Amino acid sequence: MSMTVLSDSRFPVEKIGKILSLSIFMWAIFMLPASAQEKEKLWRTLTVSGRGVETISTTLSQVSLGVEIQGKTAEDVQKEAARKSSAVVALLKNRNVEKLTTTGVRLNPVYSYSNNVQRITGYAASNTVSFRIPTDKTGTLLDDAVKSGATQINGVSFIASDEAIASAQKQALKKATQDAKEQAEAVLSSLGLQQKEIVSIQVNGATPPPPSPVLYRAEAKLTGADASTPIVAGEQEVQASVTLQISY
Repeated sequence: MSMTVLSDSRFPVEKIGKILSLSIFMWAIFMLPASAQEKEKLWRTLTVSGRGVETISTTLSQVSLGVEIQGKTAEDVQKEAARKSSAVVALLKNRNVEKLTTTGVRLNPVYSYSNNVQRITGYAASNTVSFRIPTDKTGTLLDDAVKSGATQINGVSFIASDEAIASAQKQALKKATQDAKEQAEAVLSSLGLQQKEIVSIQVNGATPPPPSPVLYRAEAKLTGADASTPIVAGEQEVQASVTLQISY
């Protein structure tokens, strides 16, 4: 494209050249590519990470228990394990436990060693289940499960309900976001800078830590206990993290 500039004594050529240069400069600014504008924003940004913690009470117990039988033949121990396991499962269903699940079924040979010779002396069968129950009912249920045939209580973990965890996750995220905003305001105000806009938001999640197991092992001899097994729950923390990138 060519441009012809006409001039006369009323409008000097050098002034026309300055006007054209200014026009081209302004056109370049307004026609700056979006990607370049975004890069310019990123050159003056502050990145902060906020943390939020919400504490809730644990009202449920996650229990793992089972039946283990040893005997001479595989068929006998498997039948006896199945019989006792059925009685335990019937008890658990009668008590309306939640999320009852079979977590293991095993049948293994039992070996003895004599003069460096290995031989099978019998078999061991085990069936294990897991379930949830309100913590205030856990002690009595464990004792009754042992009376019904359970020979192993492999562990008890304390957790909050799904509804309580979901609510706590939202609150923890709100706290994390507010924490990040307050950090940004403190830094920028101390430097005499003004916050413009939030360029990006990264939610790093809001999850409770895995419940701490309370190791507990019961044997059949507990069936004669007079008092129920004491089970005391505690609290659980839900943590969240939010990262904000703010231009200034």
